[in-house]
Amino acid sequence: MPNILAIGFDPHTIPGFDPAPVAAGIEQASRAFAELGLTEDLFLVDFAELDGRAQAKLVEKLESRQYDCVLIGGGIRKGPGLLELFQLVVNEVHWRQPQAAIAFNESPGDSPDWVLKALEQKRNR
Repeated sequence: MPNILAIGFDPHTIPGFDPAPVAAGIEQASRAFAELGLTEDLFLVDFAELDGRAQAKLVEKLESRQYDCVLIGGGIRKGPGLLELFQLVVNEVHWRQPQAAIAFNESPGDSPDWVLKALEQKRNR
């Protein structure tokens, strides 16, 4: 059973943001992962911890077990002013999980599709 780590923002911690649609998408993706037989760990970054605390927690999570695929959510990639965080996340995943496939999504709802594609690419290497 493949182990998946999904990294994204905790939508409840983003100032001035309606968390409901993203939270529902995260729940939907988690159910889909389970239905596909994928074991998902969810790592949600608290928007208030972008001062370095998030990196320490991410490193701890990445070192806690081996993952077959790490999904980096769209909020971390696409948010304005978040390029440094995105680079940090990609590098930490690369350094601490070198055997894991890396997937990106458009929204939480399409996460399982992108994870399956990344796992397929990994198998076909």
